[in-house]
Amino acid sequence: MAGLTNAPILILKEGHTRETGKDAQRRNIHAAKAVADVLKTTLGPKGMDKMMVDGTGDIVITNDGATILREMDIEHPVAKMIVEVARAQEDEVGDGTTSAVVIAGGLLENAEELINIGVHPTVIVMGYKAAQNKAYEFLEEMAVAVSKEDLGVLKKIAETAMTGKGIEIFKDMLSDICIDAAAAIEEDGKVDVEERVKFVKISGGSVKETVLIHGVVLDKERLNPDMPKKIEGAKIALLDSTLELKKLSTDAKVTISSPESLSSFREGEDEVLKEKVEAMAKVGANVVFCKQGIGAYASRYLANYGIIAARRVSDEDLKFMALATGGKIVTDPLEMREEDLGAADLVGEKKVGKEKKMIFVEGCHGARAVTAVVHGSSEQLRDNVERALEDALWSVATVLESKKIVPGGGAPEIEVAERLRQYATTITGRDQLAVRAFADAVEEIPVNLAENAGFDSIDVLVGLRSSHGAGNKGYGLDINTGKAADMMAQGVVEPLKVKTQAIKSGTAAATLVLRVDDVIAAKVEGLKPKPGQSPHDYTRRPMMPPMM
Repeated sequence: MAGLTNAPILILKEGHTRETGKDAQRRNIHAAKAVADVLKTTLGPKGMDKMMVDGTGDIVITNDGATILREMDIEHPVAKMIVEVARAQEDEVGDGTTSAVVIAGGLLENAEELINIGVHPTVIVMGYKAAQNKAYEFLEEMAVAVSKEDLGVLKKIAETAMTGKGIEIFKDMLSDICIDAAAAIEEDGKVDVEERVKFVKISGGSVKETVLIHGVVLDKERLNPDMPKKIEGAKIALLDSTLELKKLSTDAKVTISSPESLSSFREGEDEVLKEKVEAMAKVGANVVFCKQGIGAYASRYLANYGIIAARRVSDEDLKFMALATGGKIVTDPLEMREEDLGAADLVGEKKVGKEKKMIFVEGCHGARAVTAVVHGSSEQLRDNVERALEDALWSVATVLESKKIVPGGGAPEIEVAERLRQYATTITGRDQLAVRAFADAVEEIPVNLAENAGFDSIDVLVGLRSSHGAGNKGYGLDINTGKAADMMAQGVVEPLKVKTQAIKSGTAAATLVLRVDDVIAAKVEGLKPKPGQSPHDYTRRPMMPPMM
């Protein structure tokens, strides 16, 4: 029995692998840093673009962090965790995804150095959490209060968010669209961009033709050519049912004894549809949007009453229409009332491009939902305009909700880093090392801004630190000269919430990775490690397509 004491005890099935301790932590850190390395060259107004090529050969060229993360084909579980945390940043404030990932990468890189000199990951996590809370305080102290009446500041917020998207020559016009949209959908201090703003991209034309419609654009045509092409002073009925003859169930049976009986049966069904159309016309409806089908009989009656109609409108579009027009979605046309109708100055069918037609619902007074109609000569350009508008709109919405801004250009990060180093001197023990590491990681933002603009990062960092040491806490990197400059005076401003959320997301991602010291992986069926590849390496495919 004594000879069996050294026999290995197997608790995992054959094919499972396990990696523990510093080896697991190091590999996880490297996987997370790989994601950060992909994004950091895209940071700032002069960041580089990434070409994403999917399996079908479709190409996306962008420097938008959220788009890149969506397109990346990632297999490593820790890298996936970083992506999920970054997406939380996007969902929360709509911007700052790249900053969050870069900060996370910097925190993990500095943590690896501390682990190598014997600092326990738990100590590092505690230090990072303390530094995070202090960073919030320092950012709050340098924030400037704004209100929705400060249109000039809101315009600067929108323009800053658009910078670097490749559409800078149009940002003056597009920023006005963002402010108009945010003001239209603001309700009780909340601005719901995700649910109340719709983007419609139309091929052809110039970006200058991009407009904001206080209403809806439907990818539909009027149902019948005899219907009017446009109606002014529209009263809109939103119908969540059908206006066509119902099919009989499979076990239903109708006995027709004579041609007269058949004619009477058809006339009876026809009369039901006529009654429904008359009911809507009687309450004043001159536009009908139906979620389900509209049959030939109903279509003819609608045309006779001079009503524009469209069928098979999606549930999402119907709800959006209700928000925009103030109408109510009704199931039974016979129970429709005048107060259920939505209103718009104009509803009409317009030709879009060479052959396509769409229905425009415009001039919805008091609309709680708006549509941005994006024009552009190429799909790539239209996509860039949409992303720029969306980022800028999220930034404006965030400011309207939080009512606070900070200077941009890396100024908040430099100020936080300098203040954290001062705070670190008040701490005893190894936590101090973690706080200093946090400060260095936050400075990755201005360092990457400088490098991506072609400047020497050391010179830029020295200049910024000197300015903040002299009390100029609003000084950041002038992207054109490489010198420290007053960002507020230059109009380079950002929402406070974007900065605090980026630090929160980056810290959450880093601490999540640092707390993992044991990786147990099941056997992956059908896949074998390549020669020289560790069985613990989960990146079985390239993180990004080879052509990027």
